[in-house]
Amino acid sequence: MTRAALKGRIQTVLGPIEPAKLGRTLMHEHVLCDIRPPATRGDNDLGPEITLENVWQINHGHGIKRAGRKYMLDLEDVATREIRMMKHDGGDAIVELTCGGLSPDPKGLQRIAAGTGVHLIMGCGYYVDDYQDPKNQSRTVEDFAAEMSGQILDGAWGTDVRAGMIGEIGCSAPWTDTEKRVMQAALIAAAETGAAINVHPGRDPDQPQQVADFIGAAGHSTERVVISHIDRTIFDEERLLRLADSGVTVEFDLFGQEASYYGLSDIDMPNDATRLKLIRALIAHGHLERVVISHDICYRTRLASFGGHGYGHIFRNVVPMMKKRGYGEAEIDAILVGNPRRLLTFV
Repeated sequence: MTRAALKGRIQTVLGPIEPAKLGRTLMHEHVLCDIRPPATRGDNDLGPEITLENVWQINHGHGIKRAGRKYMLDLEDVATREIRMMKHDGGDAIVELTCGGLSPDPKGLQRIAAGTGVHLIMGCGYYVDDYQDPKNQSRTVEDFAAEMSGQILDGAWGTDVRAGMIGEIGCSAPWTDTEKRVMQAALIAAAETGAAINVHPGRDPDQPQQVADFIGAAGHSTERVVISHIDRTIFDEERLLRLADSGVTVEFDLFGQEASYYGLSDIDMPNDATRLKLIRALIAHGHLERVVISHDICYRTRLASFGGHGYGHIFRNVVPMMKKRGYGEAEIDAILVGNPRRLLTFV
């Protein structure tokens, strides 16, 4: 595939499509993924099967010492059923950002897309430093960039399945040298291919802005960069608006996580109503085109099959809530259709 052939089109795991065919899109999900920390993957004790009796304790992080199954999205038949459920609820497309370090499965995504009729757009590149192959510590920016461009133009992870977005590019707080090289490489690959970038920021409220400033200082436009996980990172309007003013798209991608408990950092998580209030603040300041949303499902316990909300939650529950809270159809379409379409169309 050449850049010229991709220009003006969206690349799914089944091949390019015209942008008008995309429809309502979740911009950050995982369908087939293993997010267990690498140091724990050799442990065959995955803990108990997930049941109605233990799913709350598994999610809350207390009382069950081993819960490795929670972190594994490796059941293709379950994934297919879950995505069919999402389609029934009104969803048309998913951006699947399982990248290097998270056990990507391009051929599995192809089978699921073919079996559901849902457009799957695959990510590429590398997750945070702790999940990367130790060999990456000595790789050059140019080497990373060539790999990412190849994942888009030729095929990713030893297959002929081509990525349609760069990311989620992992950042920690503090940001490591290897992660910075990967980010520099992502910028080069984006310039070479015309793809957009999705960034996983470190868990510090100023780290998203550091990423935006880094991109600007490197001489690259922020217009086609999405900063993920805003709802576990930025909690005040001042930082949020400053970030949007920098030109990046901000992604609220933890919809469906309604509990304040967040096991990865000492924060109080917002609920869906609070997310919608923050998005309304962005819209009020002229940033409707800088917002996308999703669930970032990366745990089994967030799937409907295991007691969670599933990929359909936004279409089934959040969109009606948006309408009750004064969101107009044009605003909802911009967030779920127009903004994803613009970002995913190769330039």
